[in-house]
Amino acid sequence: MRLRDKLLNGPLGFGAAPLGNMFRNIPDQEAAATVDAAWQGGTRYFDTAPFYGAGLSEIRLGKELARHKRDEYVLSTKVGRIILDEVETAGRNLGEETGLFEHGRPNRIIYDYSADGVLRSIDDSLKRTRADRIDFVWVHDIAQDFHGDEWLARFETARTGAFRALTRLREQGVIGAWGLGVNRVEPCELTLDLAEPKPDGFLLAGRYTLLDHERALQRLMPAAAARGVDIVIGGPYSSGILAGGKHFEYRDAPPAIVARVERIKALAQRHGVPIKAAALQFSLAHPASAAVIPGASHPERIQEDHAALKTAIPADFWRELRDQKLVAPNAPLPIDR
Repeated sequence: MRLRDKLLNGPLGFGAAPLGNMFRNIPDQEAAATVDAAWQGGTRYFDTAPFYGAGLSEIRLGKELARHKRDEYVLSTKVGRIILDEVETAGRNLGEETGLFEHGRPNRIIYDYSADGVLRSIDDSLKRTRADRIDFVWVHDIAQDFHGDEWLARFETARTGAFRALTRLREQGVIGAWGLGVNRVEPCELTLDLAEPKPDGFLLAGRYTLLDHERALQRLMPAAAARGVDIVIGGPYSSGILAGGKHFEYRDAPPAIVARVERIKALAQRHGVPIKAAALQFSLAHPASAAVIPGASHPERIQEDHAALKTAIPADFWRELRDQKLVAPNAPLPIDR
């Protein structure tokens, strides 16, 4: 059974990174209302990670999901980091994303891609989420953006540790599926080429969006589709710039990106299309895409996401998008189905 067949109630999930106080300090009641809005809107796939606010996202998400029967939703989290019961005093070096969760819990975070680290991380996540099982487990951020030129050494540790441990857990029925959860294409391509172990899918954040998809289209997306390896698309709004925000790649968007977004917005407005609808439906149009998990920290944003996925977009919009070279010529569009 493919990863997509294990999803409940459609391909729109909820990315819970914002619940870890990403970019800002979010009140508990606002976080709770956002999760409830997702549930009421029909969302049944929720993705979180220990990294998001040093466990804060898992704690908040778990508290709300505990109100529902476990068989009624799909839960994914990540491994590769351990959250310690001690305060970080030296300051966190998060590679290109330093400062992303400065409003999260102050707990110290360490990397651990070993087999033992996987088991400890999953056990800790089960406690924080109050769940009896994790459906999908992603090996988190094993890429250059966090590890620099040491990322290949980290990858090898994960290959012989985390990957094999997760394969055993899948074979034992403890988890339903595993793969990588990354912001870069390269580790996914490398994993696809391994003789063993074999992942079920990838959570690819920010690399298959309206603004950034050319690299993924070169090899990863077609290869994944050909091999039946499903892709969950994270960050479909490119850190917010495609949803009215100012961030791209977790920083203030550069002028060239702002200009490109304005061109897409102008085209969307001419056709009466919400830019969120264009972003979500583009990311899901590739045959390899199984789900899309935009993040949110406001209940009304959740409602917009559900409406966006249901929006009927004129075929002429997609044709003009391609004609104006605002998407790669080989990018599958909804009109190509």
